[in-house]
Amino acid sequence: MMKRKTMINLIITALFAAMITVLTAYICHIPWGGSGGYIHFGDAFIYLAACLLPTPYAIATGALGAGLADLLTAPIWFIPTVIIKSLITVSFSSKQDKIITTRNLIAVFIGALITVAGYYLAEVIILNFNWAAPLVSIPGNLIQAGGSAGIFIAIGFALDKADFKKKVLR
Repeated sequence: MMKRKTMINLIITALFAAMITVLTAYICHIPWGGSGGYIHFGDAFIYLAACLLPTPYAIATGALGAGLADLLTAPIWFIPTVIIKSLITVSFSSKQDKIITTRNLIAVFIGALITVAGYYLAEVIILNFNWAAPLVSIPGNLIQAGGSAGIFIAIGFALDKADFKKKVLR
């Protein structure tokens, strides 16, 4: 039974990583600012994966999916992205029977905070510790986090209504 569950988690991890890569790199990929950053909605699927998978798999999903997207589109962001997307998964929980729970709704805000602060600090480092220039990237990161939150909540409610976790993952 343990091997089966591990295999299912690995398959779901790979599928989510692929979806996140495509959604981040190519679908609704909107360049923002002069630093090579862009707005996308791949984070919605990172949030979703973090609600469906145990934490180590969720971390791998975020790091692999978003990291590959950055290798394809903006390689300078690869390392910060792997760190940031790994961190945002940790505040979510896959232990409840539902996706949309109080904890996971709070985690959306924590994820937004980690995204904005993480990319701000990464850009400060990339720009040789210029603390002012990265401020212009904050609105784009907020739009990205907010849009991803909205998509995550809509998909999460739909999957909860269909009793997805009980029927498919248990």
